[in-house]
Order: sequence, then structure tokens, then C-alpha cells
Amino acid sequence: MIPEHMKQELVKRVSGAITNREAAVDVMKELQRHYGWLSDEAVQEAADVLGLSPLQVEELATFYEMIYRRPVGRHVIHVCDSVSCWSMGGESLLQQLERVLEVNVGATTADGIFTLLPCCCLGNCGKAPAVMVGERLYGPVTPEGAEAFIKGLIESSA
Repeated sequence: MIPEHMKQELVKRVSGAITNREAAVDVMKELQRHYGWLSDEAVQEAADVLGLSPLQVEELATFYEMIYRRPVGRHVIHVCDSVSCWSMGGESLLQQLERVLEVNVGATTADGIFTLLPCCCLGNCGKAPAVMVGERLYGPVTPEGAEAFIKGLIESSA
């Protein structure tokens, strides 16, 4: 259950929106930040705060690929799979990250630190292939630099 102060802050944000649905992504992201992912309980809490049905929240949650409806690692690595990134080595980068992390796309490492996911576009075409971890964009990240990239993430989160 979310803390009362957090619930009141979310209610305040919703009241400042033109429509409740306009505030839905913000509410879902805050709940996801709190829980680590958007559980069924969190969907219900979002619905309560937004004045929407749980089904309406679920529809929105499953539309946005950066809302996680299942547990994820502490760091979610989104690898852009747009045409621009793919043409600059994105597919090879994704395969190399799978090898370095020892997981398949969509999976979380055994230690629960990383989840590796494709992303339709990160809007960083000028620095392709692009990767996003949390709110931070990286690019270009080459297949050859994948191991150093992961090592840097581990060191920065220690």
C-alpha cells in the first residue's frame, strides 16, 4: 500500500490535470518507482487515485512499454530497435548484451540487477545505436563496447 503522503501528492497532481487520463502515466510511473513495477495492487491504487476502472488503467499500462507489469531488475536496459539504430548495429548490440548479461531479451539477470528489453524508439537517432537505462540515454553504444558499458553501469550503481 502506498504511503498516505504519496497518495495525497498523486491526488493533487490528478486534480491539476485537464482530465484524469492525462495524469495516468505520471501516476503509474510514480507507483512503479515506488514498487519497482506496476503490480495488480498498484493498478488498483492508480485506478482509485485517477477515478478510473482498473481495466482502464491496465489498458494504458500495457500500451506504454516503459510501464512494467511484471517484476524487473533494478536497472532496465532498453535497447532501441528502430530502423536507425538497427542499421547502425543495434541488432548486434542487443545480441552482445544478451551474451554479456547471460540472459535472453525480456529476461532479468539471476542477481536481479538487469532486465534487457527492446524499445521501439528512443529518439536518439543521431547517436545510434542508442540505449536507455532509467531516465538516461546512452549512444552510440557499440557491440564491441557492450561489456564496458555494463561494467560502467555496475560501478556507477555500487
